[in-house]
Amino acid sequence: MKAIMLMFDSLNRRLLPNYGCDWTHTPNFRRLGERTATFDRCFVGSMPCMPARRELHTGRYNFLHRCWGPVEPYDDSMPEMLKNAGVYTHLVTDHAHYWEDGGATFHERYSSFEFVRGQEGDAYLGQIKDPYMPPSVEMPGSMGGRNLSKYTREDWVNRAQIHEEEDFPIAKTFNKGLAFMERNADQDNWFLQIETFDPHEPFHSPQKYKDYYKEMDNYHGLHFDWPPYTQVTQTPEEVQHCRYEYAALLSMCDEYLGRFLDKMDELDLWKDTLLIVNTDHGFLLGEHGWWAKCVSPFYNEVAHIPMFIWDPRSKVQGERRNSLVQNIDMAPTLLSYFGLEPTVDMMGHDLAKTVASDTPVRDACLFGIHGGHVNVTDGRYVYMKGWVEGGEQYNYNYTLVPMHIRTRFSVEELRQAKLVDGFSFTKGCPVLKVPGTGTGSKPKNRETLLFDLQDDPEELRPIQNEAIEKRMTSLMVDLMKANDAPEEQYDRLGLR
Repeated sequence: MKAIMLMFDSLNRRLLPNYGCDWTHTPNFRRLGERTATFDRCFVGSMPCMPARRELHTGRYNFLHRCWGPVEPYDDSMPEMLKNAGVYTHLVTDHAHYWEDGGATFHERYSSFEFVRGQEGDAYLGQIKDPYMPPSVEMPGSMGGRNLSKYTREDWVNRAQIHEEEDFPIAKTFNKGLAFMERNADQDNWFLQIETFDPHEPFHSPQKYKDYYKEMDNYHGLHFDWPPYTQVTQTPEEVQHCRYEYAALLSMCDEYLGRFLDKMDELDLWKDTLLIVNTDHGFLLGEHGWWAKCVSPFYNEVAHIPMFIWDPRSKVQGERRNSLVQNIDMAPTLLSYFGLEPTVDMMGHDLAKTVASDTPVRDACLFGIHGGHVNVTDGRYVYMKGWVEGGEQYNYNYTLVPMHIRTRFSVEELRQAKLVDGFSFTKGCPVLKVPGTGTGSKPKNRETLLFDLQDDPEELRPIQNEAIEKRMTSLMVDLMKANDAPEEQYDRLGLR
């Protein structure tokens, strides 16, 4: 038996034809839907990138206990469990966060791995001279290194190395993944994770993909393909242009998805290979007056994500599934596929029966970011619980690997750390309890919101309904208890 997980980053559900979009050039996503079960109610768990990937490994939420960080020593890692059971596991990725402090323990969980460098601000080329950067909307007047952040500078160093389409990191990543498939098509008992950073920002793509939208995109302004993580202050023309830049990169993703599907056909892998195509989260392209994805509350553009699964045992294709699922279900699904039992600490579920017959696996699910809103949905309603006045004081990181995204925890942070008893999933290990500032919250925005997705899928009209709010609160508390949430989380959210 074989399995492949093909993962995109920041894949926006609303721009895919599988979910009703009619203007993006994405024929291979349509083709993918014809070969798989398409999930209509898949939601994020922990935001953003590496918290979501920790969930892929562990089958449980990250955001209730810590911010962005590595796989912990007490974590059950699905790829490592497969590796230890004799299943060969291989990671191919251009996702630069894997080789930063906050992701440094993920790749060694696999039997082998390949990294492709050069995405976003990946600092891999040693160049002292500042790169050329055109005047840009996001950095007006930027030239010759003026006003450049470190990561923007590195991005333009990296872009200067790209001359042909095959030089793009996504092309290299897929080529390495397809090469693994070719080398091992006649072998058994392997799991391949092909993971591309695209269509994550910056939305850099070859001209041929931009040409799909040239008749729609009548833009003559400054360069703009890297939106800031802020409120929208750009002109409507600039906002629309940036959306087309995202669409162009999405079309490039579609092209390489097509090459992947061609290889599945060529090698006849459909007969014995489980295929999962997923993402970590979506992306705000100006909706709700915001860019990007790290600002809570998390609206559907970010939280409601695409998911496609082909299971060679049930052979379901071209059908839709309405069951409520999340990425925490990936670890149990893959372990069970290879005949292994998920651990007792995994809160996700095997989706084999869901793929086969839409068998539900949960009534509700949580999602959020550490220190932001805690959200719960039953698929019909979304309840976004903000924190109480002064609730920031109840926010802590629990960890034995004190790392942030690109830095270690500071000495100042660690001076306040205490070694405390662990949780049900830490296997008897004590953990560091470190005060955390939290992430992902708008200034002064901790409003609690309730939406009816059936009547208001755009989440534009919050509703007031005491009975529904009471039921959603009960679901939230039950799920927090099941996940052994820290006691102070209940104080932070006013749930006592």
